[in-house]
Amino acid sequence: MPDYRYDPPARPGEVSKLDTTEDYWREILSDQEYNILREEGTERSFTSPLNDVKAAGVFACRACGLPLFTSATKFESGTGWPSFYEPIDEAYITEKVDTRYGMERTEVICARCGGHQGHVFPDGPPPTGLRYCINGAALNFVPEADL
Repeated sequence: MPDYRYDPPARPGEVSKLDTTEDYWREILSDQEYNILREEGTERSFTSPLNDVKAAGVFACRACGLPLFTSATKFESGTGWPSFYEPIDEAYITEKVDTRYGMERTEVICARCGGHQGHVFPDGPPPTGLRYCINGAALNFVPEADL
């Protein structure tokens, strides 16, 4: 049994929101994962093993398994967090303005479970010019062979 969740939607581009409780999330997530995904926390930079993943595969939401990014769109941003220039499908993420800490940023949220993933910035590489700066603890890596 793999140690990750991977649960793509039945139809690409269509995401049904999960209706669950915080008790459920506390049960299935570690303290760090809960802090990041449910309380909008962040991990320390350069601490995620996913920073070094170069293999082909998919990065899915650690909470619900929705596939969010592919390794084909991953790049080294130098920030210390896994970075991607576009999601698998725009319908799989939602965004909201985050004004915490005296700055305005765009928060990235899993469209299925509402889990905080990280932020997106307009300083990424072509073709999108975007940098999805994502907490590694909010993701699972699913190798291509397991898809």
